[in-house]
Formats: sequence, C-alpha cells, structure tokens
Amino acid sequence: MTRNFRELQRKMASGSRARSAARATAMLKDMALDELRAARAMTQAELGHKLGLKQAAISRMERRTDVYVSTLAKFVEAMGGQLEIRVLFPDRTVRINQFSDARGVVRKGRSQPRA
Repeated sequence: MTRNFRELQRKMASGSRARSAARATAMLKDMALDELRAARAMTQAELGHKLGLKQAAISRMERRTDVYVSTLAKFVEAMGGQLEIRVLFPDRTVRINQFSDARGVVRKGRSQPRA
C-alpha cells in the first residue's frame, strides 16, 4: 500500500518532525558537487554544454578532491550560482575576497592589485 509522505509526516511526533526538518536543512547546506548539480536539476551533459566540456570531464571534476578556485567558480556559475569563500573562526566569519576583482568576477591566475 502506497502512503502519502504528508500523511506520514502528520502522524509523526512534533519532536521527530523537528529533528527531521533540521537534518534535511543540514543536508542541503553540505553537498558534494555532484549532489549540488543534481539538486539544481542538471545533468552532467547539460552542465558540460554550458561550460564547453564533455560529460566525461564533468564527471571527473565532480570526483576530484582538489580543483582550482577559478574552475570551481565556473562550475558554480554555470549552475546559476556564485562562489563565495569564507573562513569560519570561533569568534567570527571572514569572506576571502582576493579571488575576485572589483566586479566580483573570479580572476584567472595571479595579478597585481589595481592602482
């Protein structure tokens, strides 16, 4: 017998519903690149087309543990997002801005600060 999720959810204790909602929110804030792409309802082929790459290149990129910041930024931008790098300290959070120029576009390679 198939059950409607909303029906099952209504039958859950309020504490269980709250814990479930908190876990779902946490999961959506912490994703691998392939999960992020899937959550944006994009295939590897679609993302590859936007980036001018083959599907296999997207697959390899999603499995890597080390990528250039500029590559990651392009990947995220092709999905409609914007990459932001932050450092989390116990007493504060700092946004790292050296990877962007004044327009917010990721720089390619190293360059001198503008006068």
